[in-house]
Amino acid sequence: MFRALTGACLCLGALLVMVGNPAAANDDPARRVSVTGNASVAVTPDLARLSLGVEARKSDLGEARDEVSRVAAAFLSLCKRLGIPENKIQTTGLNIRPEYRWDSKTREQRFEGYYVQRQLQVELNDLDLLGQLIEGAVDAGVNQVSPPSLDSSRRDELHREALAAAARDARANAQVLAKALDTQVAGVHSIEAFDAGPVARPMMMEARAVAQDAAATYQAADIRIDARVNAVFALAGD
Repeated sequence: MFRALTGACLCLGALLVMVGNPAAANDDPARRVSVTGNASVAVTPDLARLSLGVEARKSDLGEARDEVSRVAAAFLSLCKRLGIPENKIQTTGLNIRPEYRWDSKTREQRFEGYYVQRQLQVELNDLDLLGQLIEGAVDAGVNQVSPPSLDSSRRDELHREALAAAARDARANAQVLAKALDTQVAGVHSIEAFDAGPVARPMMMEARAVAQDAAATYQAADIRIDARVNAVFALAGD
């Protein structure tokens, strides 16, 4: 009697699991639907990362290094005047190489001089200073400026919001397919999140230079935080 009672309890437990989890009740791989969900969250950026550089070509290595060091020092002074913390500035990148030119007459490599480059990176937490920083850097002698990479200090939080929205989008897509096939979504079988490229990327960055105040014409538009998920849903049985 004990064995019979135990067996009945096990069967009842299995039945409860199946009722409580519709996907478990129908785990037939043939009755699954795979879908993709996408979502985006727009936000006004509140920080920017800049990559800049200064390069010099001179016949004398010392002269090239001195010119680059002078510009780098002027750039650091600019950052200090703008109140940018030192831990947000990196100037450690340094490239030095000799340069040669092929002489077709002598059929030999002819030494031209030295190329020296210093890499400068800044994280800016006050976008009102963006124009002043870029224009001031150029005035200081910086001759390499990449477009700023805009971002949000709430990126992780907003990315999670986008992920949740992408998951809901995936379920909605599955429900549309299930309805078209005269069935229903019974539950989720698996879900996988993907990084859809840069989490935050600029939608638009305007830099309109005017004669009066070029630094005031840098306007940052919203950025978009994207999320994408692949999900597999179980379909209800007949």
